[in-house]
Amino acid sequence: MAKKHAQKRKCGATPAQSAQLEMHPELRGRLFSLEAATRTRRATGVVIRRGLLRIPVIVHVVYKTPEENISDAQIKSQIQVLNKDFRAKNSDVTKTPAVWRPLATDAMLEFKLQKVVRVKTTKSGFKSDDSMKFATQGGSNAIDTEKNLNIWVCNLTDYLGYAYFPGIGRSIDGVVVRHQAFGTMGSANSPYNKGRTATHEIGHYLNLHHIWGGDSPTCGDSDLVDDTPNQEKPNYETPTFPHISCNNGPSGDMFMNYMDYVDDKAMFMFTVQQVLRMRTALSTSRPKLGTAQAKKRKPLNRKK
Repeated sequence: MAKKHAQKRKCGATPAQSAQLEMHPELRGRLFSLEAATRTRRATGVVIRRGLLRIPVIVHVVYKTPEENISDAQIKSQIQVLNKDFRAKNSDVTKTPAVWRPLATDAMLEFKLQKVVRVKTTKSGFKSDDSMKFATQGGSNAIDTEKNLNIWVCNLTDYLGYAYFPGIGRSIDGVVVRHQAFGTMGSANSPYNKGRTATHEIGHYLNLHHIWGGDSPTCGDSDLVDDTPNQEKPNYETPTFPHISCNNGPSGDMFMNYMDYVDDKAMFMFTVQQVLRMRTALSTSRPKLGTAQAKKRKPLNRKK
């Protein structure tokens, strides 16, 4: 039996996004347009902005205590995780069940740390209200969110992390992660010390929903991805394969997907159609994010 945790994984992306949609109804139109573009890409198989993209990352460390002021080494460990997870070069991808192994896909995305901004705050903690993103509220202002992935690392008290889908206002666009779930060392605590919270949240940032769909347990919701099985609700901790719900046997839930709620060590793959959604978001809603990397040419063997 899996060991019980003091706190199960909890992501604030859905409630944060819902709150923004209530305040800014025009966001719905942007999301609908992105969804229409995604359907077109899925139907035709055509994806623009092909090839390897390198995404610049700015990490805002908003801290009060020395523990919250995470080290450069802890930050770099997170970037290393992202560069493995989004290229399907993580060693644990081999644990993908055989039935889904052909779906475990390289997103062709790399992340480069551009800058670390450190801000000492008087606040003991932050909730998912975006206050950590404003200097006037004890946080750190976003930096050119059109061209950079901004990640705020702080004492986030209500969730492990949260992120907004494409189309959100520039001043709050980005990802927030609790410092105890960021990277693989320092203040990162088990079972969230393999950097997968950031991988999960960047999935949202690139238009991926939770794999079970909505936040209410039901078989009627969808993550709008064709190659992920329909499942009833989140999975937690370290499930045993197969875990069946919503008549999705014999293979059951794809709980090892980065967009479920399992422990860091139990999630290790994106699918083909999830990658298509992310690349479509980059080509339509985030066109200035990431630069194409030229293929390295092999030297010519010249005859003497």
